[in-house]
Amino acid sequence: MNDQELKTLFRETGAMLGGHFRLSSGLHSDQYFQCALLLCEPRTATLLGGALGEAVRREPWKPDVVVSPALGGVVIGHETARALGLKALFAERDPDGGLELRRGFALKPGQRVLIVEDVVTTGRSTKETLSLVRSFGAEPVGAVSIVLRGESEPALGVPFRSLAHWPARAFERHACPLCAEGRTVEKPGSRPG
Repeated sequence: MNDQELKTLFRETGAMLGGHFRLSSGLHSDQYFQCALLLCEPRTATLLGGALGEAVRREPWKPDVVVSPALGGVVIGHETARALGLKALFAERDPDGGLELRRGFALKPGQRVLIVEDVVTTGRSTKETLSLVRSFGAEPVGAVSIVLRGESEPALGVPFRSLAHWPARAFERHACPLCAEGRTVEKPGSRPG
């Protein structure tokens, strides 16, 4: 899937939003990628999971299992795992805001884990997921996302690939020009706060 095909999918599904948004990272932006709208169509989710699976097959990673942070990574993680013939697990927020595996999910020491996300800005959720994976003694081998919206690739300590790199403006709240204009901020992501 090329960059233009992916942009067309985002536009056709209404998943590329403009406005004033508070991102999961805490940063503010005038652009938001609402992947839930993109992935709610099973055909599109399967197509994107297949594209990520193909990108992973070109790498020497050879994962045993996929782990995604909930909520945004669940569908694309599942579809990428399907494309790779792997099991898909997801990590959920605990009451203190950290990530944990629940619902009987577990990892084994030495298991090779691929992290799958929908959108990456700062890499915060990906880093938290990597830390969780390591706490089981499992080995993270790489991370992938549909879109990298940050200016640069985050330092994750593992290789990272995305289907698209669409840098979007992001601001600390105190330096946000949209806040200075008095525009109402929306919080569309899954992370509280």
